[in-house]
Order: sequence, then structure tokens, then C-alpha cells
Amino acid sequence: MPMDATELESNLSLFEDWEERYHYLIALGAKLPPYPEEYRDDQHKVEGCISQVWLRPVVLDGDPPRLEFLGDSDSAIVKGLFAVLRILYSGHTPEEILAVDLEDFFRRVGLEQHLSPNRRNGFFSMVEEIRRTALVVQQS
Repeated sequence: MPMDATELESNLSLFEDWEERYHYLIALGAKLPPYPEEYRDDQHKVEGCISQVWLRPVVLDGDPPRLEFLGDSDSAIVKGLFAVLRILYSGHTPEEILAVDLEDFFRRVGLEQHLSPNRRNGFFSMVEEIRRTALVVQQS
């Protein structure tokens, strides 16, 4: 069974210092499924990130439909941050995705204090892309 937000938050709380949490994020990123080379293009590139970041949404059949997200980055930390987003959003309906209070989760796990402004901007650029996709699927 894949990790959920509660387990992710619990795991992050096990680490006392941020160096250990960064290593955990990097390990999460290393466990991501391989990103298909054919989607490593401008259409799937996330704007607003200093690192190279690609994001591919997949709409899963069902009633209601659910979304899955594939992603990759040339930065190990950013790849780990995408892994966090994948845990929070993949497998959920557009309505569930749009209801996630990411700022609250971000505060609870302390990420807002430990990310550089550039990484934070990149993180929220990925979030905006995920939310935009959820809105499009919700309205279709």
C-alpha cells in the first residue's frame, strides 16, 4: 500500500534535524518510478523552477476520475519534494486534490522554515500545475 499524507507527516517528524529530513526527501525522490523520456519536453516542463522539473498528469478511468502524477527533476531535493506532492495528490479525485490545505501541511512538517525561497517557489509551481490539472479534469 502506498504511503499516505499521515504516514509521510509521521515519518518526517521522526527526524530531529533538517539534514536528516533532507536525506529522507532525497531517498523518497530516488524511489519514484522512472519518468518516461518522451515526456521530458517543454510541454511537461514546470515553469517557475530554477531546476529542470517535468510533470506529467495521468487521468485514471473511473467515476469519478482520479489523477496520477509522474515527475522528475535534475535536483535531488526537488525530486524529493515532488515525491511529497505525489504522495499527497496521486490517486485522488480532482475535488480531493483541490481540497488539500498544502500550506497547513507545509507548516506542520516545518518545510516553510527549511526551504530556500527558490525551492519554495519551485515547489509551489509544481503545486499550481497539479491544481490546474485538477480544475481542468473537474470541469470536463
